[in-house]
Amino acid sequence: MAVAVIRSAFRKSKVSWLPGLSAVRAMSAQAGATAPFSTLSVSHPANAVTHVELHRPEKRNAMNRAFWSEMVDCFSQIALDSDCRVVIVSGAGKVFTAGIDLTDMAGQLLQPEGDDVARMSWNLRRLIAKYQETFSIIEKCPKPVVVAVHGACVGGGVDLITACDIRLCTQDAWFQVKEVDIGLAADVGTLQRLPKVIGSRSLVNELALTGRNMYSDEAKSCGLVSRVFPDKEAMIAGALELAGEIAARSPVAVQGTKINLIYSRDHSVAEGLDYMATWNMSMLQTQDIMKSAQAAMEKKSPKEVPFSKL
Repeated sequence: MAVAVIRSAFRKSKVSWLPGLSAVRAMSAQAGATAPFSTLSVSHPANAVTHVELHRPEKRNAMNRAFWSEMVDCFSQIALDSDCRVVIVSGAGKVFTAGIDLTDMAGQLLQPEGDDVARMSWNLRRLIAKYQETFSIIEKCPKPVVVAVHGACVGGGVDLITACDIRLCTQDAWFQVKEVDIGLAADVGTLQRLPKVIGSRSLVNELALTGRNMYSDEAKSCGLVSRVFPDKEAMIAGALELAGEIAARSPVAVQGTKINLIYSRDHSVAEGLDYMATWNMSMLQTQDIMKSAQAAMEKKSPKEVPFSKL
């Protein structure tokens, strides 16, 4: 009898494991950018999970002009996609990203339009605000975003990952606030979000003022990432498993949790509690609570609960 039970359990685990392995391999072997994008590859490796891959591997996923607008378009679509409950962001090729593509962006940044200082400054400010929205759109997206970093994560890459909700990396990952080395202060999110992510002003100041590399062990110890994996395949598998766990929960609960976590980060405890009370005075009326409670009483997994789309 015991042998039969063990064999049955093995068969069940094998059935659930094989699709996961296939999904990991598919995520690691995207053919190219996905239309209408030229810098991103978008796929759906599992139920309710969207994978957004930075896809300029020949340029080390450097962020060119197209990237800055395509990320906004992509995450605007994801925010409205009721089939998506979780997003995974990763990079194709050997590194996550080398940061801004200076060869493509230099002219636009160093020679702003305008025939006097006021007009050039006005146009440059508008351009910077546009680029800031590229990563703010990730933070604004109600779906949790899990970012998986391997190899280099430089400059704009740090801006990107600090706007995500959960950060994972490989042992060979390293991070650099590069902007000070090219004569400017980081202006699209790192200086605003990194202090809230790490919590150590001294360390943030050191990284931002020296441009030194931070490696995976230090990134884990300071809280920049929550988990470190031996290699990219293991990390993608971990990200997919994590996304599956999140996607299995009520989307009302998950998206409400993300929105209130971000609100509370930027407000006092009293303001956060007041916002939460206002939020839940309607959200507590969802049928998802009864479904979740019933599943718990029946000792069922959240994955067995048929939550409606949101």
